Amino acid sequence: PPPFTGVWMGDSKLCAIGVHCGNHITSHGLALNCCTDLTWFEHIVPCGLEGKGVTSLSHELGQHVAVSHVLEPFLDSFQEVFECTLVSSEDPG
Repeated sequence: PPPFTGVWMGDSKLCAIGVHCGNHITSHGLALNCCTDLTWFEHIVPCGLEGKGVTSLSHELGQHVAVSHVLEPFLDSFQEVFECTLVSSEDPG
């Protein structure tokens, strides 16, 4: 729900997106909850948002969703949406 960043399922955040700027360096981050142990979020106020929850793909779909199952289609979609080519640090050259 606006103005909150990320991907939401109702009042629960599924994916967090962040940008940090400091010392002339910009860092970007993304956290997609696939099979996260959601009980850890009971001890904090996630993203500083009172009254909002956190969810995962596994919780929403009612079945285990491993990161390895999501990674390739996610990266393919990222490249398509942002019209870019991703290069892995593991790629030779």
